[in-house]
Amino acid sequence: MKQSCEVEARERWGNTQAYQEHTEKTKGYTSDKWSEANEGLMAIFAEFAALKNDGIEPNSAEAQALVVKLQKHITDNYYTCTDDILSGLGQMYVGDDRFKKNIDKYGDGTADFASRAIAAFCEVK
Repeated sequence: MKQSCEVEARERWGNTQAYQEHTEKTKGYTSDKWSEANEGLMAIFAEFAALKNDGIEPNSAEAQALVVKLQKHITDNYYTCTDDILSGLGQMYVGDDRFKKNIDKYGDGTADFASRAIAAFCEVK
C-alpha cells in the first residue's frame, strides 16, 4: 500500500516544486524521523478533534492557531506549505476518503472540522 501511495503522489505532484523539495528534505530520514514527523502530524489532528469536541468553532482563535501549527509542521518536516497548498490539503482532507478516514479516527467530523478551520484561515489572508 505504501508503495502505491508513493507512486500516486509522484504521478500527481512529481513535477511540482513542493514534491521536489519533499524528496530532497526527506531523503535522509530514518524510520525514527519518519515516525516522529508522521506522529506529530497526527497529534495535530487529535488536537483538532479535541477542539471540535469542546464545541470550539473552526474560525476561533484556538482553531486558527492550530492551523498555523499544522502549516509549520508540514513546512518543517515535509515541504514548504504555502497557503495555496494548505488550502488544497484542507479540501483533500474531506474530498479523499483515505485522508478523511485516517483523520476521522480521532472522531467523526474531525477531517471536516480541520478542513473548515483551514478554509477560514486561508480566507482571512
